[in-house]
Amino acid sequence: MENLNEDISKYIDPADIAHEEHKEFITLNLGPTHPATHGVFQNILTMDGEFIDHTEQTIGYIHRAFEKIAERRPFYQITPLTDRMNYCSSPINNMGWHMTVEKLLDIKLPKRVEYLRIIVMELARISDHLICNSVIGVDSGALTGFVYLFEKREEIYEIYEEICGTRLTTNMGRVGGFERNFSDLAWVKIKKFLKEFSVVYKEFESLLLRNRIFMNRTIGVGPIESRKALNYGFTGPNLRAAGVDYDVRVMNPYSSYEDFDFDIPIGTQGDTYDRFTVRGEEMWQSLRIIQQAIDKLDKMDDKTTFQANYPNVVLPKKEKVYNNMESLIYHFKIVMGEIDAPKGEIYHCVEGGNGELGYYLVSDGGRTPYRLHFRRPCFIYYQAFPEMIKGSMLSDAILTMSSMNVIAGELDA
Repeated sequence: MENLNEDISKYIDPADIAHEEHKEFITLNLGPTHPATHGVFQNILTMDGEFIDHTEQTIGYIHRAFEKIAERRPFYQITPLTDRMNYCSSPINNMGWHMTVEKLLDIKLPKRVEYLRIIVMELARISDHLICNSVIGVDSGALTGFVYLFEKREEIYEIYEEICGTRLTTNMGRVGGFERNFSDLAWVKIKKFLKEFSVVYKEFESLLLRNRIFMNRTIGVGPIESRKALNYGFTGPNLRAAGVDYDVRVMNPYSSYEDFDFDIPIGTQGDTYDRFTVRGEEMWQSLRIIQQAIDKLDKMDDKTTFQANYPNVVLPKKEKVYNNMESLIYHFKIVMGEIDAPKGEIYHCVEGGNGELGYYLVSDGGRTPYRLHFRRPCFIYYQAFPEMIKGSMLSDAILTMSSMNVIAGELDA
């Protein structure tokens, strides 16, 4: 049995005690407007030299009360609020909200509409990951790839513009489908992007993926193991980088994702390098999905359907509004938000750029939500940031934040 009265002082180096007693900590205010934070949020760091001893996070600088505003808006007018969460992949937010309302109203969409949505959502995923991976390059000292990739992000925005008329905050689509069919020019731009993007991204990967400086800066930086990631509520690329193959598109398929063949890339260490490589591989898988969707659409006889036939929700065509009294009445009721929704309590989620983006909707049978809660993946996994950077250097903390892809709009709904 151990001697509990044994003097343990002989095992302790007095120099260590002296060093601990004479530590001088400094406080560093990182944010809320520091360019390295990539958003309006704050980290107050307690530093021992260049090493981080403790971190306090502060959010709420751009809180916009979206959930409360939604309680005063008709269902279709809530779409622009979703744009302002993860504004790097707005169409995914839009489509997720539309699917939530469709689930409440029990609306079934034609296959063609679901495939069109998949094309848009996967383009948005590529745009989101492009920003994250190119910013990781910038924060490790490689600016060239960032500028080079943004040309492709611009092409995605041009596709958005051709589909719905806007670029960053898209307000794309409607409950029941889209506001209009994809134009011929939109298809030309989509196919051009598919052809050219793979060449550009291969060049970007050749610049960084096996670059010794980049690998030294990212491997082992900001790691998190799978069990801790799950306990913190991680989803999306950050969870898959830790080795857990959870993807909403596979686990709970929506918009006919079950019709597509694609792989779920996973990492092993959950560090910055794994998060970079997982997002990179997801872009290749998104290209694969988009090409499959185009092939499926080409085989369809129907080339014109872009919305469900549901007059209570879908706006009638303008020529009918001008010439038919019933269509005029429906148009007025929809625009003025005068159609009651059924009572119900539902949750619907999609695989957003940063993970499981969910909408918890409670309807009391009125014309607006009784309660609407947004499940924002950034808000949930950002709580792990202090643990992930504790003991690391400041420069590594910046890289860790970039690789987590913390978007300020998702922190504050």
